[in-house]
Amino acid sequence: MTQGYPLPFTPAPSSRVALARPRVTRAALAAAGLLALGACTALAPSRKAEAPAAPRFLETPPGWMAAAPADTLSRGPWWTLFGDPVLDQLAPQVAVSNQNIAAAAAAVEESRAAVREQRASFFPTLSLDAGVTRSGVGGKSSSSTSSGSAAATTSAPRTSTKFSLGLGASWEPDLWGRIANTVSAASANAQASEADLANATLSAQATFVTDYLSVREADAEIATLQATIEGYRRALQITQNRYAAAIAQKSDVLQAQTTLANAQADLAQLRQQRAQLFHAMAVLAGQAPAMFTLPAGDWNATTVPAIPVGVPSDLLQRRPDIAAAERKVAAANADIGVARAAYFPSLTLSADASQGSTRLSDLFNASSFAWSLGVSLAETIFDGGARTARVEEAQAAWKQAVAQYRQTVLEAFSAVEDQLSAAASLEEQQALRRVASQAADQTEQEMQNRYKQGLVAYTDVVTAQASALSARRALMQVSLNRQTAAIDMVSALGGGWSVEKLAKD
Repeated sequence: MTQGYPLPFTPAPSSRVALARPRVTRAALAAAGLLALGACTALAPSRKAEAPAAPRFLETPPGWMAAAPADTLSRGPWWTLFGDPVLDQLAPQVAVSNQNIAAAAAAVEESRAAVREQRASFFPTLSLDAGVTRSGVGGKSSSSTSSGSAAATTSAPRTSTKFSLGLGASWEPDLWGRIANTVSAASANAQASEADLANATLSAQATFVTDYLSVREADAEIATLQATIEGYRRALQITQNRYAAAIAQKSDVLQAQTTLANAQADLAQLRQQRAQLFHAMAVLAGQAPAMFTLPAGDWNATTVPAIPVGVPSDLLQRRPDIAAAERKVAAANADIGVARAAYFPSLTLSADASQGSTRLSDLFNASSFAWSLGVSLAETIFDGGARTARVEEAQAAWKQAVAQYRQTVLEAFSAVEDQLSAAASLEEQQALRRVASQAADQTEQEMQNRYKQGLVAYTDVVTAQASALSARRALMQVSLNRQTAAIDMVSALGGGWSVEKLAKD
């Protein structure tokens, strides 16, 4: 036997019960000893799924910051790395008010209650029965017609009342580890639920922060478009003045009007996108959009935190989805032990004590006391292979859980590699986009000056304006993408979570 459990509490018997107790106890212990010989074979096999391993990340660029004991992700809310006070105030609402997180939290409570329910099977079941029975027989009537006279007799109805009180106890020792394995499976499932809660919280928070930064980027783009539109209006006025003076052609005016209208349409579309992002943020924060507020604000486009990645094996400890998958493997392993326990007989110990009397005052007299002790042994002789099928089903479920666990680990590796590659690429793109935007702005200004001097056609101005606006928006978009990649990296690394946060049973 690999583990043992203390015998449950047994009420002190009366003197009459004590006379027969030694024989019953010896018989029970003898039966238990014989049955315990094969107990260890029913325990769940100690098999731990091996996770795929990698010594390093492929896409780690030279000089990338490695994880250190003072890891910034482990010191508090990770979104504070973006240095935005409004975000710092809003993001904690997600963990409190998000309804998906609330549902996951309720699932944890449910799984914890299931563990307590299974643990209760270690202890005996006590039952108390009390009752009052009243019964009766109706009166008897008779008649006589001798000498022409009639007479009737009636006997009084007979009634009786009986009081009863009974106490029963039953206990099934966990000889084959069925209950222990059931508790282990429930505990592993509860820990998986806790990891699922952590994963749901991290996912909701990451989405909320991404939406927030997207809203701020939209605010910056809206401000840029508004300033650009004002410039287009001035350009249109200049073109109309030149046309009125017979210096410019009608086509120049039409092109200026087209450029202005397209920019205004882009602004309307951008405002719609901003509104949709705002609505999504409200839902993530557990509020109706009408009750959620987020005025336009500044965007820290240059703040892109460097996230330490460490080594691939860290993910096994830091990602809640990996922890959940591993705990499901443990639960499936325990289920094999539960299925194997069905091969062995079940032993049940029972005890009953009862009192009965026709008078309530005599209910507790010794003369009305009755008791019984019992030991029952049950074994299935033939079931058509049902138990073997259940064991094979449990083993197949374990193999499935192992495969899903390994796949989760591999996908975690891939997610980190993706973000490492994205971080390096986006940093390079941002530098190039900044150069392109500055050059496009200079070209636009130069073309406007040359048009005023009559040196170039207005089509050249329109082309320069479109290129400059596109370059500005592309620079802002790549800056947002860098911040989004940092958020995705936080998610890929588990957001500072660790398996130590799982409750130990």
